[in-house]
Amino acid sequence: MQQPTLVAVAHGSRDPRALPAVLALLDRVRELRPRLDVRLGHVELNRPLLGDTLRNTTGAAVLVPLLLGRGHHVKRDLPAAAARAAHLDTRVAAPLGPHPLLVEALYERLLEAGWTPGTDTSGPGTGRGADRGPGRGAGPAVVLAAAGSRDPDSAADTRRTAALLSERLGGVPVVPAYASASPAVADAVRALTARGHHRVAVASYFTAPGRFAAQSAAAAPGPAAAPLGDHPALARLVLRRYDEALARQRTHLASPARLKLATA
Repeated sequence: MQQPTLVAVAHGSRDPRALPAVLALLDRVRELRPRLDVRLGHVELNRPLLGDTLRNTTGAAVLVPLLLGRGHHVKRDLPAAAARAAHLDTRVAAPLGPHPLLVEALYERLLEAGWTPGTDTSGPGTGRGADRGPGRGAGPAVVLAAAGSRDPDSAADTRRTAALLSERLGGVPVVPAYASASPAVADAVRALTARGHHRVAVASYFTAPGRFAAQSAAAAPGPAAAPLGDHPALARLVLRRYDEALARQRTHLASPARLKLATA
C-alpha cells in the first residue's frame, strides 16, 4: 500500500529566510525516508497555502504541524482544513513540542551560538545553576524565547520544554518568555540579571527565522541561538510525529469495539 502523504504545515512568514529554512528541513526529512511523499502547506503568508496543497493531494495524508505547541492553529485551523479536504483520508499529528529531540536541537543551537556548558562554581553548594541572590554570581541562565499564545496548553508545552532544556543543560535555570505575550523576552532577561545571573543566553524556540525570532535575539545580552531550522533532530522528530499519527489510527481501527462492528 502507498504510504499516506506527509503534509508539513508551517505557519508562514514575511521574512524571506523563512521559506528556504522550511524547505531545507523537508529536504532532510526526504533524505531520511526517500520513498515518502513529503509536501508543504502554510497556514498563511506563504505559498503553497495548506488548502491548495490538500486539494492537489490524493489518497491519504498526515498533517504534521511544524509548530511547537498546542495552540489555536493545531487545535482549530488544521482540523478544519482536514475536514474541508473531504476527498482525502486525513489525520492531524501532534505538534513538535515538547519532545527530547526538540530539546536536543535547542541545546545544539545554543552551543553553535557560543554557549559553553558548565555552571558557575565560585562557592560551596553552588552547582547545577543554583541561584545565590543578587550580586553574588548566580551562574548562567537561559531564556527560552517562544512566540506566545493565549492557549494555556501552548504555554504549558513551552514550560515543559523549558524544564527539559534545563535538565539537558545540567540544571541551568531556563525561563520561558514570549515575543507576543507576557513575560516578554527582554523582561525575562532583566529579571534574571537582577537576580545575579550575568551569563544569560537566549534559546530560539522557533522553527524558522522571522520577526519574532529576530526580536527575541535582539534582547539577548549574551549568546542568541538561531532558530531550529533544518537541524537533523528536528527532521527526525517530524517523522516521529508522522509515525505516531499512523500508529494511533491503527490502534483505533484494531480496538475491540471497532472489530466487533466490522465482524457483525
